[in-house]
Amino acid sequence: MTKIGIILGSTRPGRNGKAVADWVLENAQRRDDAEYELVDIADYELPLFDEPLPPAMEQYSHPHTKKWSEKIASLDGYIMVAAEYNHAVPGALKNAIDYLNVEWGNKAVGFVSYGSAGGVRAVEQLRLIAGELRMADVRSQVALSLFTDFEQFSDFKPAEQHLGSLSSTLGEVVAWSDALAPLRS
Repeated sequence: MTKIGIILGSTRPGRNGKAVADWVLENAQRRDDAEYELVDIADYELPLFDEPLPPAMEQYSHPHTKKWSEKIASLDGYIMVAAEYNHAVPGALKNAIDYLNVEWGNKAVGFVSYGSAGGVRAVEQLRLIAGELRMADVRSQVALSLFTDFEQFSDFKPAEQHLGSLSSTLGEVVAWSDALAPLRS
């Protein structure tokens, strides 16, 4: 069965991303096309990138990197839940991505973002990063507004219309993950 990781890309205390990631996971688990799991980068306690060798060499020296590598390598595709901070990718998510290289390759990635403009600027940056790491980013995405999908900017209440976008995103990630499987073997 295809394994899709829902990567929670913020480590900030009081983060909105936890509620968003839980919503993605809850809806994903209603499907029967893949196994879905939440991967919270906060659980990996990754300091600012601290490996002495480039990630492409896969010669990791720290236990936190080895644990992160094992998790990402075990998955066939990803949904990245990304906030937009100052028109950009959250630093914690970028740092977590930068720790690895080959583990990301030949896998599909989709995005669920949130922010004042739906997090779309962060996703555009993530698409560039994904291309460099040989991930196939799917066209569909979910863009959640802090103004309309969160009460008082913190209580997550997504509009019903987002379920269609989420379903499309999940479907595309699974289809592309399956299609890329021969390249990973």
